[in-house]
Amino acid sequence: MDIFDKVAKRMGPIGQHQKWSHGYFSFPKLEGEIAPHMTFRGKEHLVWSLNNYLGLANHPEVREADKQGATDFGMAYPMGARMMSGNSKYHEQMEQELAEFVGKEDAFLLNFGYQGMVSIIDCLVDRNDVIVYDAESHACIIDGLRLHMGKRFVYQHNDIESARKQLERATKLTEQSGGGILLITEGVFGMSGAQGKLKELIELKKDFDFRLLIDDAHGFGTMGPTGAGTHEEQGCIEGVDVYFGTFAKSMAGIGAFVASTQELTNYFRYNMRSQTFAKALPMPMVIGLLKRLELLKNNPELRERLWLIATTLQKGLRERGFDLGITDTMVTPVFLKGELLEATALTMDLRENYGIFCSIVVYPVIPKGLIELRLIPTAVHTLEDVQRTLDAFSEVSEKLKTGYYKEHQFSMA
Repeated sequence: MDIFDKVAKRMGPIGQHQKWSHGYFSFPKLEGEIAPHMTFRGKEHLVWSLNNYLGLANHPEVREADKQGATDFGMAYPMGARMMSGNSKYHEQMEQELAEFVGKEDAFLLNFGYQGMVSIIDCLVDRNDVIVYDAESHACIIDGLRLHMGKRFVYQHNDIESARKQLERATKLTEQSGGGILLITEGVFGMSGAQGKLKELIELKKDFDFRLLIDDAHGFGTMGPTGAGTHEEQGCIEGVDVYFGTFAKSMAGIGAFVASTQELTNYFRYNMRSQTFAKALPMPMVIGLLKRLELLKNNPELRERLWLIATTLQKGLRERGFDLGITDTMVTPVFLKGELLEATALTMDLRENYGIFCSIVVYPVIPKGLIELRLIPTAVHTLEDVQRTLDAFSEVSEKLKTGYYKEHQFSMA
């Protein structure tokens, strides 16, 4: 079969009958916090798909810091990789503050979250080592695993007994190879909203010799009494050997970091290929990130507001009979029964007729016959936004049940 034919077959009904909507998104220019609204082809929409948990994206102090960083340094500095000519006191300050905040000895700044996780895995293990990982790990973890030349075993999602069985298999192999075991999970799983069972996994260290790496992209800044992360929320900071967080979610920025012991962090500095051979984060970004971190640490009301919106939204959806799965975080998945084309029609109806934009998740990410609408609450959503969304979801859910979306298709053009 021709390779183009294979691609067309993989794309399925959406690829065959509809095209991707390239949107013409614009956001209001505000002096204060960014509103959860956008203009799409001349119409204003309420958005539940923003990487802006704490509402820092357009915070006036953040905007001023970004502006001042660009004014003082431009976008070019520093002009080199960190270990060459690309280091600065601002990069080092950011690392020191991050390490202290998440409870680790040291931290290393990374240019991107996705690339960062791939490179962490590549850096940590060799062909003699074995990786054990959660079945619902993020794509960046899966791509990192693909680079691993040794063995890897997957355990059922958040299933401690399954993890134990895979650790037993891994231990037998490492006894022969002389390698080590790396266990990888997430702090907050971005699709389901479930927390990783960090404490239970750490308990397995009593019976097995392994190191624990967690991807806390959604937990950093949102979970725990101070927002330090899911390991703080669960009271197991010491048990997490390698902590990975990103700036994309709670800090509405670019980049990521890895935190661990001073020895291991220094090893990352000189052995992570994606950082060693890449230009350092531009100075305006780092200066802006310092301000974001300051606001995150010193303004607990931002996190409180996020959780008010999240809990009100989730309570309202459950009271109306919606299935939110097993979420116990701010991530809010809404599961409906329907086919692929019904899912796209429902999403278009929400966008065009209700003015609500949210992410849609379908097979193969979730089983066939299910539709997931994923809502991401933020500190800049309002209770009025929540009520409007609850009313709209009740209406489109009823349409789905009565077969409306089988008869009415909406163009994505």
